[in-house]
Order: sequence, then C-alpha cells, then structure tokens
Amino acid sequence: MFTGIVEELGEITAVETLDDACRFRLRGPVVTEGARHGDSIAVNGVCLTVVDHEGDEFTADVMAETLNRSSLGVLTTGSRVNLERPTAVGARLGGHIVQGHVDGTGEILERKSSEHWELVKISLPADLARYVVEKGSITVDGISLTVVDAGPDFFTVSLIPTTLALTTLGLKQPGDPVNLEVDVIAKYVERLLGAQGGTR
Repeated sequence: MFTGIVEELGEITAVETLDDACRFRLRGPVVTEGARHGDSIAVNGVCLTVVDHEGDEFTADVMAETLNRSSLGVLTTGSRVNLERPTAVGARLGGHIVQGHVDGTGEILERKSSEHWELVKISLPADLARYVVEKGSITVDGISLTVVDAGPDFFTVSLIPTTLALTTLGLKQPGDPVNLEVDVIAKYVERLLGAQGGTR
C-alpha cells in the first residue's frame, strides 16, 4: 500500500522492449536505499516489482496489461517519473490509501497559474466519473491530490509550489497523459451496496 506522497522525482535510464512487455531501468537514490529483489516501488502511481538493484538504479518488468491500462507505455529514456516506496506499518498516512493499481488514464487539458498555486484540469474517463467527488481524494501519476471541482468528464486539482517542484505535474503540459487511481473505498462501497440491492 502507498499513500500518494511522492518521495522523489526519478528518471528512466533505459527501456528494453520485449514481445509482450518491456523492462525499465530507473534511477532513484532515495527509493533504492535498502531495496531488495521483489520489493514494490510505485512508478507514476503504478506498483512495480524490483527485479534487479544496483547502486541508485533498479529494473522492473512491465507486462502488456499494465502498458495498455496506464501511461507507462509512453515513457522513454530520460523521462522523469514519480517514485514512492510502500508505506511502513505504523507510519503516518500523509495522503490517502493508494494501491498502485491504475484505474485508467486522463489527459492534462488546461493549466492556470496563480502567484502561489496552479489549477490543473484533467480529463476523466466516463466509467470513473462516479468515483470522483468535490473535495474527495484522487491519485494522479501516483500523487495524492484533493479534487477541487468534478464534472462529468473532467476534474480539477490545485497544486502548491512543492508539488510543482518535486513531481511530474510540474513538467507535464496540455495533451500529456497521466495515470489515475480513484479512491478504493468508493469502489468497495459501490460493490457492497450493489450486492445488498441484489439480494432484496
């Protein structure tokens, strides 16, 4: 489990394309400290497994399903990525409950700058809209954010200078894809209420 509090802005140092998958080599001095084979690291909000680890770099395999359902397929050598290790039991839950299981992708539609913050408008797939509510939580490229406004096919978030400086959302421009993970609690509530309705 993750919390959506990005630990560092890493970099893709190599991409090996396979028949139905790819292998990334990533640089991240913070997240590789103490890393072992089999550990999990979230890359732009996608939970990946450490295959190898050497120095401040690690490799991770990405299967076709993940490439098709997330924006990882557009990453190339030199791409910057948000990195986060799983939260430790008993640690502060600084963001919200994040699984690292991307529900879909959106697209940066618009950016409006202010003196101390920036408003970003992001497209929202129709099948995810019901889980996104004003002042609710959403994960964008692995970043735990609060929804400012929620429409039928979009939502907005406000970004503080720290988020702009230390995550990929400070770099992405209109047209760029982002990974989205909605609040898992909302999905469980929907499923439970649906099950109750079906037994009456």
